[in-house]
Amino acid sequence: MNPFLGVVLHAIGGFSSASFYVPINKVRLWAWETYWITLGFVAWIIMPEVGGFLTTSDLWGILGQSPGRSMAWSYLFGVLWGFGGLTCGLSLRYMGLSLGQSISLGFCAAFGTLIPPIFEGKLGEVTGTTSGQYVLLGIAVCLAGIALCGWAGMLKERQLTDAQKKEAVKDFSFVKGFAFATFGGIMSSCMAFAIKAGEPIAKAAEAAGTDKVFVNIPIFVLALGGGFTTNFFAAMILSARNKSFKDYTLRPRTTLLSNYFLAIISGMMWYGQFFFYGMGTTQMGRYDFASWSLHMAFIIIFSNLWGVVLREWRLVDQRTRIVLWAGIITLIASTVLIGYGNKLAGQT
Repeated sequence: MNPFLGVVLHAIGGFSSASFYVPINKVRLWAWETYWITLGFVAWIIMPEVGGFLTTSDLWGILGQSPGRSMAWSYLFGVLWGFGGLTCGLSLRYMGLSLGQSISLGFCAAFGTLIPPIFEGKLGEVTGTTSGQYVLLGIAVCLAGIALCGWAGMLKERQLTDAQKKEAVKDFSFVKGFAFATFGGIMSSCMAFAIKAGEPIAKAAEAAGTDKVFVNIPIFVLALGGGFTTNFFAAMILSARNKSFKDYTLRPRTTLLSNYFLAIISGMMWYGQFFFYGMGTTQMGRYDFASWSLHMAFIIIFSNLWGVVLREWRLVDQRTRIVLWAGIITLIASTVLIGYGNKLAGQT
């Protein structure tokens, strides 16, 4: 058990998650749903199997030995998470990386971190220890940082004209984006439950000789497969409505190949978040429930930094930038508190 390594792994996963949507800026002549389901096929179908084969000696044998109930619940929670993944993606489309991620992941962090210990009746145990209190304080600071980032986004919304907003986010719509971010953030917390339901799968992986840092990886074959199911049907409905099926055989071929390449890169980065998240949770000690909050914090830190790089905040005033950076610094502080809490837990 190495809490510091856990924090590093969550940071890598957070960067991967925050970066996966960046390539869309170079995609040409594709509808949003075409890009989304193409990257999703890579992220939710191909990469979980690749990750499983790279980190276990017998992926299908492990799944075959796992309890059917555990696999079914992991898949079903993945289906519910899929609604969150889809609508979070739409929030990025309509609000950009900074504002979309801040709002949706704020809800996701709160629900995904606190509900599991409450559901299991363990919240009292956590609050009764010094280490647990540090972790809970870190979660509270994390939520405060998320609120600051969201506030910065709201200030931006009030300051800029519609034309100015669309310079950085071409489909900008705050009302649509906020609705999708709220629903998506809540539903995305189901991934925490999918992983929890998959604990017997992780135990089967460990029994099969899988290194402990990789035991959660086989769970994602089922959980992300459930997410793909939801997103596939939604994308097909949008494609039929928008008559965008022709995108998959677009001409010129150079544009088509470029789009596929960018979508594949996006999918690989998207999967990377859960690959490293799965490893990070194995290092977080007895308070591994805090992993979700830590993961969300790093995503928001890096997505806001991408927002700066992509000039989503170019036209805002100094006050808004100060609020944004205050939020990022607060989120960094939250990761230190959570890491320190885990260190104390490891000493008891």
